[in-house]
Order: sequence, then structure tokens, then C-alpha cells
Amino acid sequence: MDCSKNYTINTIAVHGGVKKNDTYGAINTPIYMTSNYRIPTDGTPVDWHGIDSNIYSRNRNPNQMVLQDKLCAMTGAEDCVVLGCGVAALSGAFIPFIKTGDHVIVSEVCYSATNLLFREYLPKQFGVEVTFVDSTDTEAVKAAVKPNTKLVHIETPGNPSTGISDIEAIAEIAHAAGALLSVDCTFAGPICIYPLKHGADLEIHSMTKYINGHGDSLGGCVMGKHDLIYKIKEECMVNFGGILSPFNAWLITRGLITLPLRMKQHCESAMTVAKFLESCPAVRFVWYPGLESHPQHERAVKYMNGQYSAMISFDINGTPEQHEKFLDSLTLVTHAVSLGDIESLIVYNGPDYDRMPQHPEIFRKGFFRFSIGIESGEDIVADLKQAMEAAGVL
Repeated sequence: MDCSKNYTINTIAVHGGVKKNDTYGAINTPIYMTSNYRIPTDGTPVDWHGIDSNIYSRNRNPNQMVLQDKLCAMTGAEDCVVLGCGVAALSGAFIPFIKTGDHVIVSEVCYSATNLLFREYLPKQFGVEVTFVDSTDTEAVKAAVKPNTKLVHIETPGNPSTGISDIEAIAEIAHAAGALLSVDCTFAGPICIYPLKHGADLEIHSMTKYINGHGDSLGGCVMGKHDLIYKIKEECMVNFGGILSPFNAWLITRGLITLPLRMKQHCESAMTVAKFLESCPAVRFVWYPGLESHPQHERAVKYMNGQYSAMISFDINGTPEQHEKFLDSLTLVTHAVSLGDIESLIVYNGPDYDRMPQHPEIFRKGFFRFSIGIESGEDIVADLKQAMEAAGVL
């Protein structure tokens, strides 16, 4: 599809990317469940690495290519690699670009696997030097730069605080130091924030979340310039074996097509819920980037295009028993990990939660991470109210 015609994101989601021709005329791309492919004997050039030719499905498959093409069409990325899960995407974004003796700056509020990679595996097993900083504090990022800094990695919104980092300012800091900037914006999805347009070198998503949206398949992606993405494909997809299966690629492509429609509903319902929580006397605090009370709301306005995703952090006043009763009394909202599904999901991080050095006066007392689904915001609010009443906090 010619995206130069200024189609809206809804149209690009349906028609964007290269559609693979099917022998039988199928409109939807079939699932190519094959482990290998016939090698041409007519003189057609063959990429024996397999990244630019269909030879072996660990290297490339048509369903993977359709998904990558559509993600590029929707985000404006030059290239994309899709991998077996979000953690594979994180590893893919880091491992090819750092070596023993290099220094990395990382958001101190980050996904658990990111935290583990940079606290344990990379420094202890591979000799990578790591500095964790509050990436919402741009000056702290700047102060952490060293002569051997090769990568700056941030999450925005941060998981689970929803903190918003200044992508453009941090990109300038990273590039002045000769480092790459990678941005994990899984908490927002790829159409609420466009980090590549604001100077990021690599954009990372767990496609398990908003991109797929239906809670039925795992996947991860990294987007950026062709030379960077080719390196990830060659090392982490082909040689480390992080390939996404054809079936999961097909499922995630199906989900991606409705992402703009789903995100609109996610964000509308989340704003309704966030406003209720902000006004509810039972609530101790609420952080949602769309609320003016959020500490980085102005940055959210700048970067999130009027859609503030659907992730909320909040807590209620009450005893541990009341927190448990609240969760047990929810009927519409499901007590479960993960996020970005069509149904609302909530999980409680207790006072012993150790990955929130920011704002200890707020988060160290315990809090809920709340992923708002596409249900009616009013229905979600009603469920919260009755659960609070059942727990005796409202």
C-alpha cells in the first residue's frame, strides 16, 4: 500500500505493509506452517543467511514478514524484527550492541526481565557496567554518562509507575555520548507514542500486550534503522533462535489490525476509571498520564498524541486483609498478571515490592497495577465501587 497518500492509522492498520500473494487467492495471509522452503534453481539470488530469502523458518517466514511490514507501515520505522516473546525482543535490543567493559544506563523503574538482565546476567556474567537512574529525571540521565557509555535504555511509560521520560532530551544526551537510545513503550503500545520520531534508535514492544491484544499469543518486536535491525535478526533471531512461530505471527497480525480501534476504547475507558479513582475517598493515590495530577502529565501531552494508554497505578486505604477482599470481590475485573488485553486485569504489588525506588512514600506502601480493557468505563467503575464496599473501604 502507498502510505504516501496520507491514509489514517485505521486504514494503514488494515492495508499497510506488503501483502503476500497466495496461490488460491486468499484475502487474508494463510499460515505458512512449514519448516523449510524449496531453494530456487533458476539463478534467483539466494541469501544463505536466510534473512532476505525463504530457506528455513528459523531465519524467516512469510507470516513474520507480513507482521514486520505492517508494524513498519503503522509506525514509520525503517525496519522491524519480530521475535518469540517480549523478553526475546529486549535481549535482541541489548546483546548485539554492548560488550564486556561497556557501560549502560537503564531506567530504574523497568520490567522485571529488564531489571534481571541488567542487575544480574549482563554485569555478572558478561562484565557490562550498569547504572540505574530515574529516567524521568533528565539531569540524572545526563549525570550518569561515562566515556564508555554505549547504550541508554528507558521505559516510558514506566512499568509499573507510569512515569514519563523525555525521549527527545535523552536521545540528545545518548547521541552526544556516542550511545544508542532504546525505548520500551510496551505500556503504551506503538500508536500512543512514536519514540523513533523523537530520536530513539530502537523501539521495543512486548507484542503479547496491546499489539496482539487478545491474550492468546506471545511475541516481541524491535523497530529502528535497517542496519541495527539486520544485526538483531542475524544474531538474536537466526543464531540465538529467537524466531516467532508462523502461527503466533498470524495471530498477532490479526490483533494488530484492530489496534487503533482497541486503543481508542482502552484510553476512553481508562480516563473514565482514572477520574473516578482520583475523586474516590477510598483511594490513597492514583497515577495515570492522562490526569493533570500525574507528575509528568505535560510530557504525556507532548509524546502521547492525546491517547494516554490504559495503565493505571493506584492504591486504596486499608489493611492487607481489605486489599485481598477488594481483589476477591471484583467480578468484571480479573486478578491476573500481564496487560493490554481486551479484558481488564489487575495485580497487587505489596509493600515488599522491591523494584520501585522512585517515590517510596507512595509506592513502597503497596499498590495496584491496573490494565484497563475495552469494557465500558462505567461498568469498570461500578465493579470497583462494589468491590471497595465489600472490602469495607468505601
